[in-house]
Amino acid sequence: MLLAGMDGFAQDDSTRSSLTISGYLEGYYTYDLARPSNHNRPSFIYSHNRHNEVNLNLGLIKAAYQKGNVRANFALATGTYMNANYAAEPGVLKYIYEANAGIKLSRHKEIWVDAGVLPSHLGFESAVGKDNWTLTRSIFAENSPYFETGAKLSYTTDNGKWLISGLVLNGWQRIQRPDGNNTPAFGHQVTYKPNSRVTLNSSSFIGNDKPDSVKQMRYFHNLYGIFQVTDQWGVTAGFDIGAEQKVKGSNSYNTWYTPVVIVKLNPSTRHSIAARGEYYQDKAGVIIATNTPGGFKTWGYSLNYDFLVLPNALWRTEARGFSSKDKIFVKGNEPSYHNYFITTSIAVAF
Repeated sequence: MLLAGMDGFAQDDSTRSSLTISGYLEGYYTYDLARPSNHNRPSFIYSHNRHNEVNLNLGLIKAAYQKGNVRANFALATGTYMNANYAAEPGVLKYIYEANAGIKLSRHKEIWVDAGVLPSHLGFESAVGKDNWTLTRSIFAENSPYFETGAKLSYTTDNGKWLISGLVLNGWQRIQRPDGNNTPAFGHQVTYKPNSRVTLNSSSFIGNDKPDSVKQMRYFHNLYGIFQVTDQWGVTAGFDIGAEQKVKGSNSYNTWYTPVVIVKLNPSTRHSIAARGEYYQDKAGVIIATNTPGGFKTWGYSLNYDFLVLPNALWRTEARGFSSKDKIFVKGNEPSYHNYFITTSIAVAF
């Protein structure tokens, strides 16, 4: 039997039971050289976002079920990641990391329809840190959806090389719609894996995330490639671009974009090093508002070291910095062009 994994590609399930229980915990410590007195990192950071305190970024427990033509996933979570990313959700919805059910529509083909709270179809980074090349998330991952709610129709080819899906969604990283919003949002994803060393992906979002009375259509495209050049070297490159109407019914749009490149070296099976460079421009403040003349025009750079303590335990340390055109950061009590910080974490999966 074949099981569609979290990335949507089929994998052998002959040795798995119908129900599996798994968990993940990631504790961390971040020291920001700006030393914010309220312990909050800059507002565009949603993961590992507390300064000078040992804390939990993400702790989750997940149940996954598949038997025949039916599958379901349910995960509850807590941590500073959940506090930041689920702030708009009411009540117990703040703790739902994933909750979806799916039915296979074809006896012989991998065609599925899934509905509920789903992992985002945008980007190559997820909230589960161990699955990413760097300890902290890129600016474009932090400021595009980590999760989404809706229905997805997906098809994976028999050889596993192509994944094609279409989505109807409640909005831009939403479980519950904003009050007054009745506009459906849509998305697509096409992923191509010509071999085990290359992954190419194109994804999109089209929708309005505001009340219909002030409706502003948003168009967003995510493009990335992951290349395992050799057994030791890998490169990930991504580019996001978005546009949103300036006002309801307008033919003028505010745009933002962000390129990112990550290079990873695995000198041995237990050690790895990753370097990242990125740039994010959002002059009009559609996604990241600064209230400064130049808007958000920021470079990011980081260096990451990982030590695999055990097959399911990872110790990571990362030094990272941001440099902006305007003084959007604060150091002490003074505005600053720069922000520097170091983070270390221990992640355990079970």
